[in-house]
Amino acid sequence: MKLNNILLSAALLAGAMTASAQEQPAAKTVYDFNPHWYVQAQIGGQYTLGEVKFKELVSPNAQVGLGYQFNPVFGMRLAVGAWQSRGGWRVDPFSRADGTSFAGDTYKWKYKYVAPALDFTFNLSNLFCGFNPNRLVNVSAFLGAGANIAFDNDEANDINAQLASANSPFPNSHQNLEYIWDGTKTRFVGRGGVMVDFRLSDRVSVGAEFNANVLNDKYNSKKAGNPDWYFNGLVGVKINLGKKKTYTARTIEAPKPVERVVERVVEKQVPVAAAPAKPVKQIQLRRDIFFPINVTTVQNSEDKKLQDVADYMAEYPETNVHIVGYADRGTGNAKINKKLAGERSKNVARQLEEKGVEPTRVSYEDKGDTVQPFQENDKNRVSICIVK
Repeated sequence: MKLNNILLSAALLAGAMTASAQEQPAAKTVYDFNPHWYVQAQIGGQYTLGEVKFKELVSPNAQVGLGYQFNPVFGMRLAVGAWQSRGGWRVDPFSRADGTSFAGDTYKWKYKYVAPALDFTFNLSNLFCGFNPNRLVNVSAFLGAGANIAFDNDEANDINAQLASANSPFPNSHQNLEYIWDGTKTRFVGRGGVMVDFRLSDRVSVGAEFNANVLNDKYNSKKAGNPDWYFNGLVGVKINLGKKKTYTARTIEAPKPVERVVERVVEKQVPVAAAPAKPVKQIQLRRDIFFPINVTTVQNSEDKKLQDVADYMAEYPETNVHIVGYADRGTGNAKINKKLAGERSKNVARQLEEKGVEPTRVSYEDKGDTVQPFQENDKNRVSICIVK
């Protein structure tokens, strides 16, 4: 019998040591995205696809943009690029029938443009790695379309006139400029590209952008039988607008560990006495159900709290629960916040009923933003459940 007691005591001691060695779960910080406007200013260079040396087709370029980020991944941007494009081609050496030889020549010209476009942007970092407002580098892609308004093509027209003259050493070369234009021409342009932003603060980031733009064959005046292209490389700054941050941080408290009670084993048998009547518990249970901004649906992360309420009421059938919904005063207005608070308390009540709580034991109301139960603004998007 003593051996049994020793073995039982050792087992209980080992279990107690294992339980005490387990780490307690830590609280978790969750970031909720806030939609926002932003502005961009960029400067760089452009390469217009052509038939002469690369450096002879490079020109300055600038772009400004106004955008709106709807969610962590998707946004839209109105971008306006402008400054200068270039064109050119080389006439190869040739000989005339009379034996006269010509070494050939290179012709190049420049013209101006303004190109407004609407882009659809996609944050690839948030798409594949999850939303993190403190990420240092964000990579995005975009697709868009717009108009290219070109003007001041005088240099190309002068070259065309020279080649078409009777004194031109290159007869019929002007036919290469079959698509010559003057005045102002507006053409459709499709575009796409990538952006890399480096975060300096929640408001400010610096970045680089590369975009490719395609137009019809008549953009650079030269007939080539294929679309014309120009490519922009830009660097600049991006500034997020609005009074609020681009995100809201909230803390999800870790659930309290379940205490295990080990009863002492007593070998001596004692007469079984009638169990005393179970006293009514006088303490009340409270659970705070938090919501993201502008959201009234109960989040999965809050389900454990609602289950605590349902289990408690199942154990104590004489209890009732009262739910009060709130909204934070820092966003929206009184009318919107009253509606949000009402929907939150109503949805919490519906969830409890789905967990088996009788509707007659559930009551709810809303305080809108007239009462702020917490000093921290973000915590006031809450429905407080009190069981008693």
